[in-house]
Amino acid sequence: MRIIDKKTVEHLAELARIEIPDTEKEKLAGDLENILKHFEELKEVNTDKILPMNGGTTEMNVMREDETSEISNKQQVTRDKKQETRDKFVREFSEEKDGFLKVPAVFE
Repeated sequence: MRIIDKKTVEHLAELARIEIPDTEKEKLAGDLENILKHFEELKEVNTDKILPMNGGTTEMNVMREDETSEISNKQQVTRDKKQETRDKFVREFSEEKDGFLKVPAVFE
């Protein structure tokens, strides 16, 4: 007995809001069935002595305090300088509305 059949594929397509041609539904059902069989095989692998991974490392402190540093201060200066340059450019531009520059239409 198959787990994935044409009716299941149609239901999944409806949930995903995609159209699948009738000619592809049987093939897709077979492909999905093979994927599920592969996961069943993976369940049989003994992983008793394998530690679970957590983002590649267990040495992560996500609760540290935020600190300012010389680098972050430089980044702020850079941001301020960029904003100052942008503001100057916008002031000197011929047309501006709500912080956006108005340019002539390129396409009609």
